[in-house]
Amino acid sequence: MTWVDTAIIVVKTVILLLGGGITYIAYKAYRRTGAPSLRVLGVGFGIITLGALLAGIANQVLSVSLEMGVLINSLLVAVGFAVVMYSLYLERG
Repeated sequence: MTWVDTAIIVVKTVILLLGGGITYIAYKAYRRTGAPSLRVLGVGFGIITLGALLAGIANQVLSVSLEMGVLINSLLVAVGFAVVMYSLYLERG
């Protein structure tokens, strides 16, 4: 394992913890207020966090190339941000 592999694992772990925390807080806020935009916001951040997790697992456990891991992560981050944007649109509507 190189220092780059170790750095990827550390950064992906931090992203998982922070993304999981944001997702949990958004879910708690949704449960408290019942606002659909908060539910969708939580889903968006959950997708972004899932992208980081799946990319890390694909690269480290399944021996998928780093490029493919970046592609997986980028696709899910793009989808997650689209969902977050939609949640902000719901707040306006």
